[in-house]
Amino acid sequence: INVLTHMDKKNILSIKKLKKFYSDKQAEDTHALNDLNLDVQEGEIFGLLGPNGAGKTTFINIIAGTVIKTAGQVSVYGFDLDKNPRQVRASIGIVPQEVNLDAFFSPRKLLELQAGLYGVPSEERITNIILKMVALENEADAYSRSLSGGMKRRLLIAKAMVHQPPILVLDEPTAGVDVELRKNLWNNVRELNKLGVTIILTTHYLFEAQEMCDRIAIIDKGNLVALDTTQKLIERVQTKKITFKVEKVEKNQKFNFDGIVFNVISENTIKIVYEKNSHKLEEILNFFKKNDLKILDIATEDGDLEDVFLQLTNN
Repeated sequence: INVLTHMDKKNILSIKKLKKFYSDKQAEDTHALNDLNLDVQEGEIFGLLGPNGAGKTTFINIIAGTVIKTAGQVSVYGFDLDKNPRQVRASIGIVPQEVNLDAFFSPRKLLELQAGLYGVPSEERITNIILKMVALENEADAYSRSLSGGMKRRLLIAKAMVHQPPILVLDEPTAGVDVELRKNLWNNVRELNKLGVTIILTTHYLFEAQEMCDRIAIIDKGNLVALDTTQKLIERVQTKKITFKVEKVEKNQKFNFDGIVFNVISENTIKIVYEKNSHKLEEILNFFKKNDLKILDIATEDGDLEDVFLQLTNN
């Protein structure tokens, strides 16, 4: 794996006006992707988010070469998918959602076979290096069926790397896995990223995307509805939430304060929601005082990626 030595990030994957629609004589045509424009930068972790059916899998299948696009341009390092499909596919490693391993092959044998399928000559194979990178060197010669769930996931990553692609695409890599396994998997992905591998990932776990990704694209019904750094996307959310623990409040008590929504959760808890910068905390505290509410504790909460996602996809 080539380590990036320069700091300037250039576009490694460029998507222009990408379209995919499926014809249906009985019903209307389905637009899986509609004029999608995005660039992925070298060395970043790029998140692709969207509700089910938004077009994420279609996008991945197009760049993987398993689905043919209707229109638009896809290029990797300047190689066009239409003119240089082999170079584009050689630059991308796909880690699928499903664990699809032959139970009776060892990790070493599987990687050697995969390298053969990619036409990597024996002397250029880096099987041992990859096994070490995904922490499977001790299981290199064990049957795949005897591996734990976490090991199998790491073996899928290893399989996608046999031809040393500069881009690794992870499609819902932690769907249905436990917390410990998820943590290990992300540590693994971060290590690969440090070595210079560009990561594209789709995930349903928004907190995961918020923690992992440098930039995020949100797709809804085949359209790109947002593309920005994770921080800037979160800054878009204008709502502020505060939870007050109080000594005593009546469950049905009503409060009127312009621009603030009050929600009495229990006889000790009030939640408020308001637009950022529209009110000072001091004003709110004075309002509580006037209403004879003794505050015991305050917890503030800014918007997160989930708020952005809901705001943009109505989902």
